[in-house]
Amino acid sequence: MSTRFTEDHEWITVDGDVATVGITDYAQSQLGDVVFVELPEVGRKLKKGDEAAVVESVKAASEVYAPLDGEVVEANDSLADQPGTVNEDPEGAAWFVKIRLSDKSQLDSLMDEAAYKAHVEGL
Repeated sequence: MSTRFTEDHEWITVDGDVATVGITDYAQSQLGDVVFVELPEVGRKLKKGDEAAVVESVKAASEVYAPLDGEVVEANDSLADQPGTVNEDPEGAAWFVKIRLSDKSQLDSLMDEAAYKAHVEGL
């Protein structure tokens, strides 16, 4: 299972037709200490680029965008009680949502790890 990335610093892993989405370590480091996470409801339909979640930190509030079209099948509700998990394990336990993909070909528009690393280095 490979990980893909967006220019907005979301990561995506896909298992079958379900994508798990979170924010990258780079994103959480730019935000600072996360104090609140707002997640979408299960069943919500998302289009690529839609606001899927909101993360608030001591520095700023930031949107998490849907990297692909699909339907939310699960939200990581533990982040409501433990938003700091986003800082501690952003690319693991702090996943935000799982989305049943409508169009897997959209994965082709996302960056692989090497391309994302080069993208971050260019910022």
